[in-house]
Amino acid sequence: MEYIKATESDAEEIFRIVQDTIKTIYPRYYPQEVADFFCELHCRVNISKDIAAGFVGVLRDDNGIVGTGCYKDDHITRVYVKPEYQGNGYGSYIMQCLENEISVKYDTAYLDASLPASHLYEKRGYQTIRHEKWNVENERVLVYEIMAKPLANAATAICYDGRIFVPRENTENGEVDGNTVFAYHQRDNMVWAEYSGGEIVRGHLAGTAAENGELDFYYQHVNEQKQVRVGVCHSVPRVLDNGKIELTEKWQWLNGDKSEGASVIVER
Repeated sequence: MEYIKATESDAEEIFRIVQDTIKTIYPRYYPQEVADFFCELHCRVNISKDIAAGFVGVLRDDNGIVGTGCYKDDHITRVYVKPEYQGNGYGSYIMQCLENEISVKYDTAYLDASLPASHLYEKRGYQTIRHEKWNVENERVLVYEIMAKPLANAATAICYDGRIFVPRENTENGEVDGNTVFAYHQRDNMVWAEYSGGEIVRGHLAGTAAENGELDFYYQHVNEQKQVRVGVCHSVPRVLDNGKIELTEKWQWLNGDKSEGASVIVER
């Protein structure tokens, strides 16, 4: 799964995803005139204009584009996932990517929330700041919410908030493997994560990020043998060609044999 900038060659597929989603979902919540308004708003021409301006991204898997997101300045627009892929967290992943991009220049993200999506945005920490109305055809009225969410100000070269990592390499004395998943969070220069999978039942880490993005943290987890393991780690980031982050880590157990090791984890 990869979220990347859209190109004009993606425009037709993005247009189909947006139109299919609107026609499938919106009539459940709005009169047909309102659904038609959304279709016109997100027409092929407007999508191409936003792609040319660099505002649009696409989420791809092995089968092609499964979703899209768009933002301009601090405002998120046009987040859509194919109806058959909804409910799998893809929309949340796109939102996190958009928030990460916005947080580089702004401390708050804004969006216009339709009725089908407002409760989902609330789960992501957005709050309604006002209600709006827009008159469409046949005296129908579109009701929507303006919502806002404070964003993490990383104060570091890399913002780790919302990033998911999986191990690619590890020395034999380590306990994480390719089945272990790390979910990172960040506020200012404070970084923490939850991890589990493989031999790890449940784990947590907490530490700080330097201005250049290097991490220093302590970690602790319970493994499948019900042992509590504790250690310390220093991670050096590298931004890959696809924009993902790779962390090269040197760590040491603080209990057990107190051995040292090295690992590489990559952003999923």
